[in-house]
Amino acid sequence: MFRPVELCIGLRYIHARRGNHFIGFISLTAIVATALGVAVLLTILSIMNGFEGELRGRILGMTAHLELDTRGADWPALAERVAREPAVVALSPYVSRDVLVASRGVVRAVEVRGVVPAGEAAVTTVAEHMLAGDLDALVAGRFGVVVGRELAEALGVTVGDEIMLLSPQPISTPAGLVPRLKRFTVSGIFEFGLQEHDGGLVLVNIDDAARLFRLGTAVDGLRVRLSDAALAPALKPRLAAATGVTVRDWTDTHRNLFRALKTEKIAMFVILALAIAIAAFNLVSILVVAVTEKRGDLAMLGALGMTPAAITRVFLFQGGITGIVGVLGGLALGYLLAANIDGLVAAVENAFGFKIFSPEVYYISSIPSEPRLGDFLATAGFAAVLALGAPLYPAWLAARLPTVEGLHHE
Repeated sequence: MFRPVELCIGLRYIHARRGNHFIGFISLTAIVATALGVAVLLTILSIMNGFEGELRGRILGMTAHLELDTRGADWPALAERVAREPAVVALSPYVSRDVLVASRGVVRAVEVRGVVPAGEAAVTTVAEHMLAGDLDALVAGRFGVVVGRELAEALGVTVGDEIMLLSPQPISTPAGLVPRLKRFTVSGIFEFGLQEHDGGLVLVNIDDAARLFRLGTAVDGLRVRLSDAALAPALKPRLAAATGVTVRDWTDTHRNLFRALKTEKIAMFVILALAIAIAAFNLVSILVVAVTEKRGDLAMLGALGMTPAAITRVFLFQGGITGIVGVLGGLALGYLLAANIDGLVAAVENAFGFKIFSPEVYYISSIPSEPRLGDFLATAGFAAVLALGAPLYPAWLAARLPTVEGLHHE
């Protein structure tokens, strides 16, 4: 005989084999509703993870993991000290100033960063994002400049054209103070897909920048790349204490952005979790209807000797199995959607003949997805608690039905 009997009865209530299929239908509705709620939540969270990872990758491509402010310090000695850290894989000096860039009547305010080309290629991935020209063309004395695609389009320049850099530090002449300016030749164009870089950053050789700003051999700081960007927050205080200079990591320079992304993800989780909660309330309603529908059966079971506790377990099994099947189905469906979202989006775009994120408008023109185990565990735990808690009231209600009254209606 099937044991325990409460589980057997609960399974029969989920799937009616003959006669009234109403209970089986509404049980299937509860399973589908729970599965869809879980799948939608996991898919959205995976897409948000994908966008966050894409954004972090683009930011880290042009941003050093650590930056040391070496103004007024012996920067070669500091460079030797930092290079001894096991996590450091590359470092390079730099100078940075805000200037005006002008070409063909168009003026833009940008950051000019003086770099060592080989060092910059080791610290960042700018060499991998060159659309035209070469980073190695920034040879000292030739006054070449590498600009972002958006800035090049705004100025109407391409490789080989000249632009004018105007420093805010004036030169004192017999005629008074005049702005310091210098012509540079565009040696390359890069694209990172971030307006901060593509539209507001130009790279020049560090020696040319020193001549333009009259810095001599001084530099503004050191840019450091680590074996793992996640090590930067822990290494920062140790380097600051050992060197006595100000140290910033990549999370400091973009703290507000990543904090906003984290807050948005939490808010999205709470909002979409309401869909799972609605499915759980739906399960409560379904079980209450089932208790009413099976009132005669429950009275008969009571007359045959089934205790109220056993009747309670019948509906706990029915509701729990319904909820858990819905959660497991949602986990499987959510993973399939999250892992294949790019193919699904491409199919929709081909079917309707339009681009959801046009490359001409959006920097990120595809929909990235990154399923994470933590999101799946959190969602599964939350949904399972609701699914297992939903049958409590209907089960308690079923156990309180008077046997005599139930038989009276049969």
